[in-house]
Amino acid sequence: MRKGSIAASLFWLSAAWLIIALLATAFLLSELYSRALDTSLSETLEFHVETLVDLTIVSGGAASDSVRLGDPRFDRTASGWYWLIRDESNRLLNFSNSVVGMVLPEVPGAFSDMNARSAILTDPFGTKIRAVERLVTVDGVPLRVLVTGSLDEILSLVDDFRGQTLIVLGAVGVMLAIMSAIVARLALRPIGRLEKAIERVREGESDLVTGQYPREIAPLADEVNELLRSNTQIIERARSQVGNLAHGLKTPIAVLRNEASAAGEGTLSRVVLSESDKMQQLVTTYLDRARIAARSSVIGKKADATHVMLRLARVMEKLHPNITIAFARPDASLPWFRGDEGDLEEMAGNLLDNACKWSNGKIGISMFAERGASGSMLLIKIEDDGPGLTEAEAEEALRRGIRLDEKQPGSGLGLDIVKELVDVYGGSLRLKPSVLGGLLAELRLPGAKLGGLGRN
Repeated sequence: MRKGSIAASLFWLSAAWLIIALLATAFLLSELYSRALDTSLSETLEFHVETLVDLTIVSGGAASDSVRLGDPRFDRTASGWYWLIRDESNRLLNFSNSVVGMVLPEVPGAFSDMNARSAILTDPFGTKIRAVERLVTVDGVPLRVLVTGSLDEILSLVDDFRGQTLIVLGAVGVMLAIMSAIVARLALRPIGRLEKAIERVREGESDLVTGQYPREIAPLADEVNELLRSNTQIIERARSQVGNLAHGLKTPIAVLRNEASAAGEGTLSRVVLSESDKMQQLVTTYLDRARIAARSSVIGKKADATHVMLRLARVMEKLHPNITIAFARPDASLPWFRGDEGDLEEMAGNLLDNACKWSNGKIGISMFAERGASGSMLLIKIEDDGPGLTEAEAEEALRRGIRLDEKQPGSGLGLDIVKELVDVYGGSLRLKPSVLGGLLAELRLPGAKLGGLGRN
């Protein structure tokens, strides 16, 4: 049972990992960039505080007009950049132009050992600001110097940086995904070559799996070849044992028949002869079954079905000169039979022989290619203009040894042998009414590619 593609699984796993890794990288870089900007803002605010303290000392007082910062952002209203100087009683001594007309919130918390404190606040315009306040003494006068900077500017820069990072990393991810797909396809190419090599063995184009493979899958190719060699040895051993068994049983049965015949017409002789015939029939039947199973288990056999059917049609026309066999020429792309040529002759020959026995003079043979669940299939249709069979009779005819009319010669085992061979090859046999008025036999068998090792 197939459960999807290794290449597709590798691609989707690598793609999922790339998405997670690149998203994590994007947010990590954004976080690092945000921290860097925040640190830079804090250092800038500390610098402005030092500058204000120095200007206050040089100017001789916090209220002096000389206490000014050159950054133009301190002159824009609602910029988020503010500074002011207050005395110990919280009286405003000096401030930036950006503070005019507004009241900044107090920085919460106590001053540290370094006489400084900081916090994130929101100004009256809704702008997030970072505030740094320091407690200093100038000429014996305690002063509180407060400087703020806009955090919204940093957040905006971080958002822009994150968006650009996602775009760049997304492009990198697409390129890496494409590269992963290419690498997976290249890495799995030897598996595709191994699949084609095994298919060549199955189709009869090669006896063993050939080719050079990476060390990861080379043992698999070696094991397949070893399995093929072992299968061949087992089949040959089975054939040999079947032959030995056949020769071993023929002599005792022949002796029993001879002794029974020489004993005269007594009851015992008739019983021995009758039972010997049954034994002979059973031995023949089961030896044939063993031969069929052994022969059809050999991998790599195939036969030209068109050639076989033409040969059978010529033979039957000679045996039944009063019958006309119409052979519809198959398409050139018709697949070969994937199996032993002798088995195909036995199956098609039995069906064609039955058609000749029951026909009133016309028989039709046609062949088609079909697509099955396990690959290409070969469909052989043999129909006659005889009396035909009902649906119930068709089912009954496929049962072992059943004969619907004793007038025709035979043992009744022909269709059963065909059915048994069909089951061995994984095909199907159906009996249904024919357009000629008689019986239509549909024989479906596994197909093989054209050419290869030639006829078996």
